[in-house]
Amino acid sequence: MSVVFEKTKLLTDKPFHYCPGCNHGIIHRLVAEVIDEMNLDGDVVGVAPVGCSVFAFDYFNCDMLEAAHGRAPAVATGVKRAKPNSMVFTYQGDGDLASIGTAEIVHAAHRGEKIVTIFVNNAIYGMTGGQMAPTTLVGQKTTTSPYGRNEDWCGAPIRMSEMLAQVPGSYYIERCAVNNNANIIKTKAAIKKAFKYQQEGKGFCMIEVLSTCPTNWGLNPVEAMKWLEENMIPYYPLGVHKDKGAEK
Repeated sequence: MSVVFEKTKLLTDKPFHYCPGCNHGIIHRLVAEVIDEMNLDGDVVGVAPVGCSVFAFDYFNCDMLEAAHGRAPAVATGVKRAKPNSMVFTYQGDGDLASIGTAEIVHAAHRGEKIVTIFVNNAIYGMTGGQMAPTTLVGQKTTTSPYGRNEDWCGAPIRMSEMLAQVPGSYYIERCAVNNNANIIKTKAAIKKAFKYQQEGKGFCMIEVLSTCPTNWGLNPVEAMKWLEENMIPYYPLGVHKDKGAEK
């Protein structure tokens, strides 16, 4: 009997700790499948963040490092410069990357560091109790914005992909989502392209993935997927924001 489906060997057997309906599990699998399909096993180094995916080192079956909050790009820079032939990626949430780690990601992109960043944007601080994040939408209620985000007080939600696309050193920036099968397929293709660009020695690549947080949004998993589609995608449009490889 032919094999129809099998678990990628780049994920360990440890059960995920994520909440029901959380999209981190999907995104983990896509990254692992790409590493597996590109035969990169044994030559990959990942950097885990502080946030919901703080235990990513338990799930990816490759060399992993744990960085201080927001410092994953700095750690990845050191690894890539010390081991230039290794495939190096960071896996970060919006609180980690777009708040405390803003300087790190901007300067890594500006220097054109040859790393891949997987940026998971669920518009809220997930691990610490659902506070307002830099990516929280205007009007969105959180534990620290119970009446909804006020743009006059807090400014507009930050669009990291659009911002980093303007940095000269960035090479490939794309925003994706995993709210349906079609978008999951596109997300995997984007991750694979980013890893291939790193193989070719190109500059900084970031794949932003819109994700749900049913627990802190106060929704069930199905409602959360609908909320993402109706609220997040209009403000954070999907698609390629920069691709120097396609310009040639």
